Amino acid sequence: MANIKYKIHKGDEVIVLTGKDKGKSGEITKMMTSEGRAFVQGVNMVKRHTRQTQESEGGIITKEASIHVSNLALKDPKTGKATKVGFKIEKDGTKNRISRLSGEVI
Repeated sequence: MANIKYKIHKGDEVIVLTGKDKGKSGEITKMMTSEGRAFVQGVNMVKRHTRQTQESEGGIITKEASIHVSNLALKDPKTGKATKVGFKIEKDGTKNRISRLSGEVI
């Protein structure tokens, strides 16, 4: 599958729209554009049973799992609600992402 450009990026504050973590928000720590998935800090936590190795101790480790990009929405910087992303081209030619809800530059 080809790498698709998404309107949300690493470091953006997002809100989960569906699933067991609906309504939770967090920052995107990693984007996997080829799979269309993202890792969000503190969201979609899973338990992983690991065997002991020389480097790490065994046991049950809680870590973040990826979540599909379609289940995420950008958090509006002004109101804190879920918003769509728009684009605005300035007079000097720079392209900025804006919040469709409040018009703020992201």
